[in-house]
Amino acid sequence: MILITGGLGMIGAHTARALVDLGQEVVVTAHRRTEVPSFLAGRVTVETLDVTDREAFLALAGHHDISDIVHLAGSIPGDDPVAFFRTDTTGLLNTLEAARTWGVRRCAVASSLGSYIGRTESRWHEELALPTVDLPHLIIAFKKAAEPLTTHSLQGSGVHPVVLRIGSVWGPLMDPESPFNFIPPYISAALRGEEPKPLYAGDGGDSCYAPDAGRAIALLMTAPTLRHDTYNVSSGRPFAHRDLAEAVRALTPGVRLDLLPGRQNGPGDNPYLDITRLTQDTGFTPAFDVAAAVADYVAWRADNPR
Repeated sequence: MILITGGLGMIGAHTARALVDLGQEVVVTAHRRTEVPSFLAGRVTVETLDVTDREAFLALAGHHDISDIVHLAGSIPGDDPVAFFRTDTTGLLNTLEAARTWGVRRCAVASSLGSYIGRTESRWHEELALPTVDLPHLIIAFKKAAEPLTTHSLQGSGVHPVVLRIGSVWGPLMDPESPFNFIPPYISAALRGEEPKPLYAGDGGDSCYAPDAGRAIALLMTAPTLRHDTYNVSSGRPFAHRDLAEAVRALTPGVRLDLLPGRQNGPGDNPYLDITRLTQDTGFTPAFDVAAAVADYVAWRADNPR
């Protein structure tokens, strides 16, 4: 059985769905969000758990035969950065202790494409050295720090660490007015018949639809062998705002979607995650291009608030 912490969040739920589709038994933990999405109803076991509670976390092994862990649980920073780091570090360390104590096969931990910030290349791949730079958000800072904590904590334990450098993921279950990804708010405005804020046609970068991200993680957890400890998780192809506007325009005729010419900061390329390593080790290829992702999301939102 595979344990997913934060398994009712956007990425966690889609990972759970993909694992179940692959024939795996899945237990997900939930803390603040406890509503089970329709596509998981009756298909997974749900455990209410605050991952910062060490004793409760370790007690899960008394109820389930857990073979692998995917740690996706996390919090949103408030006014106190120390409190945020303490909470998420505690959850991470409890996860790593559980992995060692239970002797699981693999323990995957969410990192971020933000780990590459400061690299000047447009194609970000796992062999790049990570620069020491100022980071734009506390969540990115934590996830970057979580990488060596994960690999060093599991060293010599027999547990294979899997660092997931997850790209810019969006899709069903994301807040329609999310401050972290502009795509759902952009589509939401169009669905209301409103004109979204104009985008620069050439801007963009990395983007991955949530069902694809979940399937990629599921394949990493079920592959017979993995040759690496770190994997980019995304679509593996660059994304431009003009592609989004074209896809939304096709589904919301009559809504005005203005595009500003070029890129906001002048000519150049938008960085994105290279997934060659992921594809070679798991066979993953994305099922959704921009048009298919927008169409699927609009259909989902017809019956779902988020």
